[in-house]
Amino acid sequence: MNARDNTSALGPRVLVFAPLIILSTIFGMFAGLLLVGAQIDHIATTWIAAICIVIYAAAVLALGRFGLTHVIRLEDLSRTDSLSALPNRRALHEDAVRLAKPGEEVAVALIDLDGFKLVNDHYGHVVGDQVLIEVSHILQEICMGEARCYRLGGDEFAVLKVGPVAGTILEGICRTLIERLGAPIPLEDRRILLGASVGLSRSTGRDGLGSSELLRRSDVAMYASKRGGKMRCTWFSDDFDRSREATQKLDEELRGALAKGEFTIAYQPLVDARSSEVVAVESLLRWDRADGKKIGPNIFIPVAEESGLINGIGLWVMERSCRDALAWPTIKLSVNISAAQLRNPEFPFQLGQILEETGFPPERLELEITETCLVIDPVVAERCLNVIRDFGVSISLDDFGTGYASIGFLRQFRFEKLKIDRSLVTDAQSDEGSRAMMLSSISVARAMNMDVTAEGVETEEQADLVRAAGCDQIQGWLYHKAMPADQVARHLGKPAKRTATRAA
Repeated sequence: MNARDNTSALGPRVLVFAPLIILSTIFGMFAGLLLVGAQIDHIATTWIAAICIVIYAAAVLALGRFGLTHVIRLEDLSRTDSLSALPNRRALHEDAVRLAKPGEEVAVALIDLDGFKLVNDHYGHVVGDQVLIEVSHILQEICMGEARCYRLGGDEFAVLKVGPVAGTILEGICRTLIERLGAPIPLEDRRILLGASVGLSRSTGRDGLGSSELLRRSDVAMYASKRGGKMRCTWFSDDFDRSREATQKLDEELRGALAKGEFTIAYQPLVDARSSEVVAVESLLRWDRADGKKIGPNIFIPVAEESGLINGIGLWVMERSCRDALAWPTIKLSVNISAAQLRNPEFPFQLGQILEETGFPPERLELEITETCLVIDPVVAERCLNVIRDFGVSISLDDFGTGYASIGFLRQFRFEKLKIDRSLVTDAQSDEGSRAMMLSSISVARAMNMDVTAEGVETEEQADLVRAAGCDQIQGWLYHKAMPADQVARHLGKPAKRTATRAA
């Protein structure tokens, strides 16, 4: 420990004990003076009093300087992030007030790192902290002389720019940062892959927008960047707030719908590619509101995922589907699982409880997940899927051909079934490249002992194509539309009648 560290450690003790010691000394000297006052002449008394006053004045001066230095230091610490040494959120708000002149443009960027949670999961929080420090250095280097940068906490950073064309300059800084983070960050013997999603907002200086509102707007815009595919900058728009209000209203209605029992489940059969007999059903959630308006899952499921309500809705779907499917013992039940459910560490145990309470055989249950579920958080997803497989439940990869999946991806997660997306089936009719992709996907699935289902089959030509390609099962309106639970039994044990009927 160096001398500076010793001084810092001694500082608080000095501030407490020094005044007590000095005042006690002075008090003692005056008390002694009074006790022996008869034996000390007037001149000696005056000198002793003067010495006490000088000591007291010197002590007050020293303590004043010492205390002021530490108060300033504490004030600096309260405005500084301890990990990155960047200014913090409080400093941003103070700087925005201090630096902005009346009528001057102010722009704020909020930066959220893409994939940082995976860094912590893979390498631990020590490496994660090192990554944050390195990102702060990169940000400081880019902002040097142009703008002020801050760390708000976690993996969130901010940049403040005040002055003419502040928004233009700030956007350029953020695009440079995104470009820099597009390359791996070297850290010892590792190369860390990250990215950044940025939200931007600005004030003209005459609209009355403070730093808190600008930061909120930037946060809203940042989430728009996330939803738009990440690694991009998005400026705040008033439409975002209107959309947010609509989303909040829909969320409230969803909670009411779950409480009032407005959700229903329809079941779409999957048929054997050779015999055309029903071998499974997929449960599909429907929301028939009290006012008669039907809202599609593509609208309300993302809202439920963002609010966390999907966990409650998903458990209801699972339990209801298992109870309904007990009446169809010869076929399998397929249920869709969202990314939010898969990230919930309690989900596997909740699933086990539902299987136990309903008595549904786990070997008859198949969970469908999309590639997005796994790409967002592969470590957590793999851990969750391993627990589920231990129950005897099988896992199917849904919508294959629309995302990121590769052979390595398929090997890592060991699916029991591959579901070819409708778009790939449709394109394979007229496009050689799509046909080759579909055929190669089926070949890979076969090599990995996976069953293959073709989704969205609506014509005889598509059915013949996927059957010739080697699909085991076919799902689509050509054979069956989704139907209520009480209609499923009548379609079991006999070949499906093909229909040319197609939904509008």
